[in-house]
Amino acid sequence: MITTKNLSAFIFSGLFMGLTVSATYAQDAKPEDPALKIYRATPARINDLIHTKLDVRFDYKKRYLYGKEWVTLKPHFYPTDSLRLDAKGMDLKTIAVVKNGKNIPLKFKYDDSLTVAIQLDKVYHNNETYTIYVDYTSKPNEIKQHGSAAITDAKGLYFINPDGTEKDKPTQIWTQGESESSSCWFPTIDKTEQKTTDEIAMTVPAKYVTLSNGRLASQKVNGDGTRTDTWKQELPHSPYLFMMAVGDFKIYKDKWRNKEVSYYLEPKYAPYAKQIFGMTPELIEFYSKTLGVDFPWYKYSQIVVRDYVSGAMENTSATLHGDYVQETPRELIDAGYDAGRSTIAHELFHQWFGDLVTAESWSNLTVNESFADFSEMLWAEHKYGKDEADAHSYDALTNYLNSPDAAKKDLVRFHYSSEMDMFDVVTYQKGGRILNMLRNYLGKDAFYKGLNIYLKTYAYKNGEAQQLRLAEEEASGLDLNWFFNQWYYGAGHPVLNISYKYDDAAKTETVYLQQTQEGQTFKLPMAIDIYANGKKNRYKVWMNDKADTLSFPSATKPDLVNVDGDKTLLAKKTDNKTLDEFAFQYFNAPLYLDRFEAITFAASHQTDKAGQKVMLAALKDKYFGLRIKAIKALSMSNDDIHNAALPILTSLAQTDENTLVRAAAIAKLGALKASDNLTLFKQALSSQSYAVQGAALNAIALLDPAQSLTLAKGFEQDNKGALTQAIVTTYATNGGSEQWPYVYQKYSDAGPQGKFALTRSFAAMTGRVDKPEFAQQGISAIKDLGVKYKQFGIGPFITGLLTDIKTARTKLNDTASATAADDAIKAVNDAK
Repeated sequence: MITTKNLSAFIFSGLFMGLTVSATYAQDAKPEDPALKIYRATPARINDLIHTKLDVRFDYKKRYLYGKEWVTLKPHFYPTDSLRLDAKGMDLKTIAVVKNGKNIPLKFKYDDSLTVAIQLDKVYHNNETYTIYVDYTSKPNEIKQHGSAAITDAKGLYFINPDGTEKDKPTQIWTQGESESSSCWFPTIDKTEQKTTDEIAMTVPAKYVTLSNGRLASQKVNGDGTRTDTWKQELPHSPYLFMMAVGDFKIYKDKWRNKEVSYYLEPKYAPYAKQIFGMTPELIEFYSKTLGVDFPWYKYSQIVVRDYVSGAMENTSATLHGDYVQETPRELIDAGYDAGRSTIAHELFHQWFGDLVTAESWSNLTVNESFADFSEMLWAEHKYGKDEADAHSYDALTNYLNSPDAAKKDLVRFHYSSEMDMFDVVTYQKGGRILNMLRNYLGKDAFYKGLNIYLKTYAYKNGEAQQLRLAEEEASGLDLNWFFNQWYYGAGHPVLNISYKYDDAAKTETVYLQQTQEGQTFKLPMAIDIYANGKKNRYKVWMNDKADTLSFPSATKPDLVNVDGDKTLLAKKTDNKTLDEFAFQYFNAPLYLDRFEAITFAASHQTDKAGQKVMLAALKDKYFGLRIKAIKALSMSNDDIHNAALPILTSLAQTDENTLVRAAAIAKLGALKASDNLTLFKQALSSQSYAVQGAALNAIALLDPAQSLTLAKGFEQDNKGALTQAIVTTYATNGGSEQWPYVYQKYSDAGPQGKFALTRSFAAMTGRVDKPEFAQQGISAIKDLGVKYKQFGIGPFITGLLTDIKTARTKLNDTASATAADDAIKAVNDAK
């Protein structure tokens, strides 16, 4: 799963794109939750699911599901005369055991409306199966379940615009099972360790399309304007991976080998299905070959829905995506790997790690999510090159290192408040980096052989981290207890201080390594590369203690000593190199992080010639992300930099192959407020790239505010992303009440990512717009955002904006709006 906490497009990596503010504002100390002291044992298996058959229909008006279920089970080992099913917030009309085709009613207790205790008709042994019939009504909107920061709601079944009253929003039904919400729409044993085949018959309005796990076995047109679609999932999977979706979708059919691959989109996006999802067959082939295990399911479908409560979900053979992946060709021009493509890769890898082999408990979620996170880098490496993969991996590492309290948590942990607490930067970003270290340590061939053993041994069953260790040990012949003990069953990461000394008399280079973190001392195998006399010598070394001193022969003082030459260590490093050494590193060391580190250091030394040389060279770096980094860090107040960089920036703004680089160059030139660039900016407005157009409009607004208002008006009918933000910023900075309705509508219509991108500008306009009723509209919208997403730690950010608005409205003698701002601040502070 990609969660709302963890999309790079979404707090882990930005996971709700734009909610990275939580890392800044969510650091207040909190009292320890008493629930953290509870040991979360793997649930006991009394009965095992075997087959689940459902017959469901929907009441759009009431938001109900009317269901009939036949669930076949058997005792796991010990004889039993009872069964407990998870069934949240349902009306249970009949529960019976099926005997010779007849339903024999059973006694049951359903006191807490969460689980139902059923008294069976006799004692069953583990060589016997029995089938339970349940006639029930699911009422998802009446369930008193709370979501989490990762998945914002937990009612399992969602009716989207069921009455058709919301303009421009389709009517849809979809489900979300993870973590234990499938039991909101059908009774089951809602645990990851359970595996069951299934058959789901959905009766829906005949105009709609359906999707579920497995294959579409039959379609029957009824006489009342409905149709019954029956889907069969004939290989076992866990209940949280069950899914249904119903709505007006257009289906684009692709294929991988002899298997169907299909994409379900809203009709207006259907023409772009291949551009959005077309890499899927290639992805399936790459993962199948890499793992040595072919894609294991009957088909693979991807569907895009509205108002999704997370990022995306890897339901078996039928992944569900939030609508952020649904983009037009113009939006896709600016879409980097992190904008949807990494999510497609992530969810597909789950079809092996998570669906084929499923974590036996939430404590071991790492064997699902760490692998899916790792796969994002794996696909980027294969498809887009090592720089893209390393950039993606470093962003993930940074999100982990910058997350409060993450260093206190084990990767595998048996103490948590809610299972949803496991969906965090430790499980995702840290876990993915740990797997990358393991791949680097073992070598790719041994590492993937270990994954092959793990997948084949536990296919259609459950796995945990110790089983992964055993598989990798079998493949490599190496003991890995030390690795798993420190990385899987221990918390934190090394904080490394690295320093150097060359002894000319002894012709020896000494490297001093010190781990300064509290807690465990890490064993760190690493490569150290020494560049001297035009050659690079690599040394494979181990750091075993808190402080190690390593000596290497060198006839001359090295030009560079590069610790962690493969740049795979999960560590926070202080590397005490000189500017000249970093400059040498930029031009001679091969990896993305080598150049990233050099640019970072050079950016704070732009008065030095060596620093200038690195910064100017980085403007033409082979990787677009580093070109952007250099552009943004350039000190144009330095005459040497300004004079040398100006023609390069002008060229980048006009001709760079990457639109985000062009946009960054335009923004840098715009900040100079040089009127001779106006023609360049106007020319950029004709670009097909929203990012380039947005940067150009912002640049023009700095030179000619009046003209920017006129130009912004011309883009009102066709704008997305960066251009939308530029229009709103232009109106917020230079416009007034005439532009307010447009700004307010754009803000209201934006999703979470868009709202956070627009909130500062929107708040500024709210503070100065001349009509009090407009100001109060703005205050209310900002308050609602703060209340809804306070769990992400944005409360101080929102109340700070509201305080600024209050001050501004007070200066305008708008007492009513100032009072409304006060009330809004209180509402955000009081929100749970």
